[in-house]
Amino acid sequence: MSPRNQSRVTEFILLGFGTHGSYGTHVVLFIFFLSIFLLTVTGNVLIILLVLRSNHLQSPMYFFLSQLSFSDILLSTNTVPNMLGAILLGRKIMTSLGCLTQFYIFSGTTITECFLLSVMSYDRYLAICNPLRYTSIMDSNSQVYLSIFTWLLGFMVHLIGFIPISNFQFCDGNIIDHFYCDFPPLQKLSCSDTFLAEFIIFVFSIPVFICPCGFIIVTYVFIFITILRIPSTTGRQKTFSTCSSHLLVVGTFYGTLITKYMIPSTGYSLLVNKIISLLHTVFTPLLNPVIYSLRNQDIKAALKKISVGLKCNA
Repeated sequence: MSPRNQSRVTEFILLGFGTHGSYGTHVVLFIFFLSIFLLTVTGNVLIILLVLRSNHLQSPMYFFLSQLSFSDILLSTNTVPNMLGAILLGRKIMTSLGCLTQFYIFSGTTITECFLLSVMSYDRYLAICNPLRYTSIMDSNSQVYLSIFTWLLGFMVHLIGFIPISNFQFCDGNIIDHFYCDFPPLQKLSCSDTFLAEFIIFVFSIPVFICPCGFIIVTYVFIFITILRIPSTTGRQKTFSTCSSHLLVVGTFYGTLITKYMIPSTGYSLLVNKIISLLHTVFTPLLNPVIYSLRNQDIKAALKKISVGLKCNA
């Protein structure tokens, strides 16, 4: 067995989608993903501004929606700019500190979004299944505390697994055949013992991913039972419409997450893995404002009111 190169790696090279195809193809991909990125940031910023400025959106559901939008902005801005550089130039050079920082923010934001979607499902459960106590339980203080708790919990839980990863020694090359820094390529390049990091990530994957997903399923079982008990068809449709957008967001988020991290990767290629990662980091953050803008009447009304106000001022 040949000895490993023990020179310390100080930077990584992200290959993105590689050097396949002509430069013109790379330019087209760059423009396409740049457009998606700008739409994602604009759409999520717009939702945050609508929630802050519109009196009709001053409810817990929209407060948590603004937190979700902020999470999507953080997820996109953390990964997509480097991906754009890798697409246009064929590769992107990152320092080891920058790579680890990107991985920490990416994972922390993903975990936070898991908890945040759980909080949003709990909010819908209270509003539909326990409406008489809803305003007393989900008051303004509860909203703020739950929001702070999800963000702190997301980044603190990930910190437990990130500490051993940050101590990895990299001496088997510095090329990452991906468009952002993730645990599998870092583990592959490391010449340190990765057992502790793997064990911690495995142990914490249950409370981080499985438990929030299970909690959402349970709350919506009770929500559906309550909706079915509503005597009028119109009442059932109106009540269901208040949580249908959230269900679509949960479905797209957990669909890509489960496919990427919980289904064994032996059955598909690296390209498929990159495509799934694209769905999670690029398209899912865009779908959230699109889904809420198209399916939520309050968002539409607030957007229309602000548009009319801008036209009048002009």
